[in-house]
Amino acid sequence: MTELDDTTRAKGKMSSSTTQEDTATTGGPTQPGGSLRSDNGSAVRLGDRIFRTLSVGSGIFISAIIGLIALFLIIQAVPSLLDNTANFFTYSGPWVTEGDMKFGIPGLLYATLLVSFIALLLAMPIALGIAIFLTEYAPRRLVGPISYVIDLLAAVPSIVYGLWGILVLGPALVPLNEWLVGNLGFLPLFQEPSQVANMSTGGTMLTAGIVLAVMILPIITSVTREVFVQTPVGHREAALALGATKFEVVRVSVIPFGFSGYISGSMLGLGRALGETMALLLIISTAGPIDFNLMESGETFATKIANNAAEFDSPAKTGAYISAGLTLFVLTFIVNSAARAVITGRKAK
Repeated sequence: MTELDDTTRAKGKMSSSTTQEDTATTGGPTQPGGSLRSDNGSAVRLGDRIFRTLSVGSGIFISAIIGLIALFLIIQAVPSLLDNTANFFTYSGPWVTEGDMKFGIPGLLYATLLVSFIALLLAMPIALGIAIFLTEYAPRRLVGPISYVIDLLAAVPSIVYGLWGILVLGPALVPLNEWLVGNLGFLPLFQEPSQVANMSTGGTMLTAGIVLAVMILPIITSVTREVFVQTPVGHREAALALGATKFEVVRVSVIPFGFSGYISGSMLGLGRALGETMALLLIISTAGPIDFNLMESGETFATKIANNAAEFDSPAKTGAYISAGLTLFVLTFIVNSAARAVITGRKAK
């Protein structure tokens, strides 16, 4: 019996030693099914570790790419900014990129923000209405086809939108522009433009804003619709149980639940509008005054760079236009930060 007890104790010690070695080697004892036991007692599978590593690596990779882009823009733009004899933030005259360099961003910033604001002002309420209709009112058999048609707008190339804007929409808006100038010309928004060609071709800031609104509409609609669909059934049923009408259910349960997604989708659309190039290049590509007249033309950051790509024959000239790209890069970060602040404040309430 004594020999048997000694043998049993020896086997127990060997088993304990083996378990400790497995724990030291893998970070936890091996579990059935190939999983490992972590220090806090939860099971960690090899697939989980691989997935976590890939996820973290993807995040670091994207952040590194953004950082490298920012570094490239700064390195290219700083020498030209140092050689700029004008104030980059206040000079609104013609760009001079040879000899005595003079260039600034007020005109570009104004045109970029104005057309983007017009686009958001038109697209956001329409997208909200479409999303509510598809999720709350539309017959189920029509939701799919309507959603497909709206999403298809995102697949249209921007140059096609530009051609449509300058060849179809612009001329169609000429009578409306003339009526606005003739009857509402006392308002800063609809005064006689300094460039008469804008009135005859329809290549105005108003036309550009409408085209951008159509371009960003599917983005905002798609995100908003997907968020509204996720509204908990309990929220809807609670409102209906209290005697709420269909409209009141949408107002008190659907919209508050999906507001952050609605803002996020709008910011995605704004990002598309801020960086749009070809469509605006065909509609507005000439410098205009800095005022609130929607009948004028103008240049955005993107159209300024694209319209002067032929001048990229020296580091100084290239750096001057890259500085405009750097400003647009910073502007997108500011817009995204503002959107996150709005969403965070909304959730806190």
